[in-house]
Amino acid sequence: MKRTYLAVFMIIAAIATVSVLCVAGGQVRENEPAGARLAGAQRIIDASHYASIQAAIDALPDEGGVVRLPPGTFEISEALKVAVSDVLIEGAGTATHIKNVNTEGKSALLLQHPRGGENREAELWRIRLADFRITGNEKSGHGIEARRINEIFIDGVTVSYHGGDGIRLYYCYEDPRICDSLITYNKKTGLNMLGCHDVVVAANQFEENNDAVRFIDGFNLCMTGNCLDDHLGDGVVIENTYGSVVSGNMIEECKGTAIVLDRDCYGIALSANVIAHNSSGGIDLRDAHGCAVSANTFTIMGKDALSIGPNSGRITVTGNNFSNSYIGGGKLKRGTNDLMAAGMVLNGTSEVTVVGNLFSSVRPKALSVEGKPSERVLFADNVLVDSASDEEKLGASLVQDNLEAVRE
Repeated sequence: MKRTYLAVFMIIAAIATVSVLCVAGGQVRENEPAGARLAGAQRIIDASHYASIQAAIDALPDEGGVVRLPPGTFEISEALKVAVSDVLIEGAGTATHIKNVNTEGKSALLLQHPRGGENREAELWRIRLADFRITGNEKSGHGIEARRINEIFIDGVTVSYHGGDGIRLYYCYEDPRICDSLITYNKKTGLNMLGCHDVVVAANQFEENNDAVRFIDGFNLCMTGNCLDDHLGDGVVIENTYGSVVSGNMIEECKGTAIVLDRDCYGIALSANVIAHNSSGGIDLRDAHGCAVSANTFTIMGKDALSIGPNSGRITVTGNNFSNSYIGGGKLKRGTNDLMAAGMVLNGTSEVTVVGNLFSSVRPKALSVEGKPSERVLFADNVLVDSASDEEKLGASLVQDNLEAVRE
């Protein structure tokens, strides 16, 4: 009998609960008019419902919108063209693969104003590319080509195997951002920026392009936290630029020079980078003034870890470590066929501060003075371990309080 009462009670409780939920649901539905839609909302364009990716992009209204790319491999032979502002093109990660099969030097993706984007009157704004893979071939053009796009944002994109540059930004004047992307195996430059300003390049990986990054005729580059490896040319080339920072990057095994400053660079900080095992040089200040080189680690450099040439001056060099592969206990990590470890070269420069650096077992010298004598150099408070130095060749300079030691 008790069991019967309990069963009846449980059934009544269940019916009551369902009734309450139904009433509540009805009240919610009553408060939401049928067919309600957020004012101003646009539909998201699903490219899988179109005959081609270009057709989906062409469906964007003049005020912009979102194009979602599905997973899959999509071959193209003509550049995909985006010609309106306020656009997001978003894929499904590397599962979305746009493959440029063109062999006539055409880019895979072209962002450009309908009037051609050749002056400030023909610009687009706020285009974001995210979460897809785009590849080419050695006869194709650039991967992503953006011409006069302000506030362009590229993140989570893989750009590989193009015959031109991986990403080419042409006078993308205001606030470009290139983040969290993989840029690899492009025949020219991985990321080539011409006439760009206030740029963030952060947390990307660059592998085996010709040059990794070029920043030409711009200002205010903030390049931090990137990994550059195995490039066939140079790592980072900066020309005719001021007010920039290259900091916290790993630049390894370039056949060229890790960082080059040329053509009237000034006011640039090169700081806290690891510059390792590059064949032709570490940092080469060819034409740079008012720049700081600080807290970098130059290890097992093939040639001239830091070079300051006759067209450069007013440089601060402090807190850097120039080293070979010594790991303590009289041991070297590298074998006898890999003992290169270069130091610093001054060639006809002036007004240079070299203070608080450590040079350990570098060759041929910790400081080499070449060409016309460098003048008005402060070389002080440095530690030289198992390394010769040319500081006596400096003219009209102050050399003091350096500590010379022999490796244990």
